[in-house]
Amino acid sequence: MVKIFDLIDKVKKINPLILHYTNNVTITDCANATLAIGASPLMSFSYEEVDDIVKVSSAVVINIGTMNSQILDLFVLAGKTANKYNKPVILDPVGVFATKARSEFTNKLLNEVKFDVIRGNISEIQFLGGLDVNGKGVDSFDDGSDSTHIVESVAKKLECVVVASGKIDLISDGETTYKIQNGSSKLKFITGTGCMSTSLIGSFLPCADNIIDAAVMGTLAMSISGEIADKENPAIGTYKTLLFDNLFLLNKETLETYARVDIKGIN
Repeated sequence: MVKIFDLIDKVKKINPLILHYTNNVTITDCANATLAIGASPLMSFSYEEVDDIVKVSSAVVINIGTMNSQILDLFVLAGKTANKYNKPVILDPVGVFATKARSEFTNKLLNEVKFDVIRGNISEIQFLGGLDVNGKGVDSFDDGSDSTHIVESVAKKLECVVVASGKIDLISDGETTYKIQNGSSKLKFITGTGCMSTSLIGSFLPCADNIIDAAVMGTLAMSISGEIADKENPAIGTYKTLLFDNLFLLNKETLETYARVDIKGIN
């Protein structure tokens, strides 16, 4: 784990350019989270610049939270272009189970783009694995049951690293699985903490030797920052400010002190 923690300094040193095709609700917070961790955000909704802008980016984030019919093909094009230039690309299938349009579009993305990481809440990951989510909303209120087998199964099925946010965050490549037990219940009361986690993972992707290391670090950054921000049980507005403060201040020493991670599958 200590080697993974070195990425917190590496991302600040490299300052990778993280290109976002993301939703309108959380776009500013995603940009600020990316900046706080030490990367540079770039947002685009333009067909005209796709090739040029993907070419100079360090990683590409695709987030379907705001379904806009005029730019759905843009998301597919951006993903394909990322593959063309061998740029790491991450998908956040927000509310994939909520409507037929979302599930069909996500299937299109999965069929036409090779993703390095897919990050969602446990309900979204369950749906991608073909399981019933019992009508849960976009924000997952999971019951804390062990979903390790689901995440591992989806990672094998989709041949990528899968991250499932919940009371315990799960990250798996189908062979090795990390269970992160940091966090705060307040995170679910701020719109976009999942989207920000996706941006954080995207920020670490160009800096890591292994994709799963980037996924673990991005997830840990949000969970630990959220946990520390809740130390004095602040009201939700103050909590959000403290969340960003702690993302900005996060360092290797803090990671070593607070990280509670179980690893399954390491020989």
